[in-house]
Amino acid sequence: MNTSLHLVLDAGDWLSLFAHYLLLSLMSIGGAISTTAEMHRYLVEQHQWLTPAQFNAAIAIAQAAPGPNVLFVALMGWQVGINAGSTLAAFGGVAVTMTGIMLPSTTITYLAAQWGHRNRHLLGVRAFKQGMAPIVIALLLSTGWILTASNGASIINWPLWLLSAASGIIIWRTRLHLLWLLGLGALLGWIGLV
Repeated sequence: MNTSLHLVLDAGDWLSLFAHYLLLSLMSIGGAISTTAEMHRYLVEQHQWLTPAQFNAAIAIAQAAPGPNVLFVALMGWQVGINAGSTLAAFGGVAVTMTGIMLPSTTITYLAAQWGHRNRHLLGVRAFKQGMAPIVIALLLSTGWILTASNGASIINWPLWLLSAASGIIIWRTRLHLLWLLGLGALLGWIGLV
């Protein structure tokens, strides 16, 4: 990852980062990946604690690695700490972002899953589940938009947008592993087609 930023973060900044991830955790319907648009706005655009390349690399590495995809949050925290100048700060960034993103959602999910299972026959519970589907889809589409546009890709760069749309459809309609699409994207980028 690019480490071109040199940040000076005080305790208030770390507390703000923690509080922001606590709030994102409450919005993470469909998983933490659905909140990446807000993470990008906060980390890259508002505070400039990460470069767009670092932000995208955190997501790409976590998606390509085995294990839960929420690891991209840890990578973002790690990179913010590295940009602040030390490995100790990087471990602190991981702790702040992962605790923030996991604590509220895990607690609520545990409690709500038990309640929902006990009351799964209620019309209100079924309606809530169906009503959340469009919100999750919209959040995932915004994530795709942010990842495609964050490197300055304009709308006239149609091969990149076509590759993004095709990748989304392939992921949705097939069981093809994500690594194949990441490899294809890397290959097309390497030869200069996207």
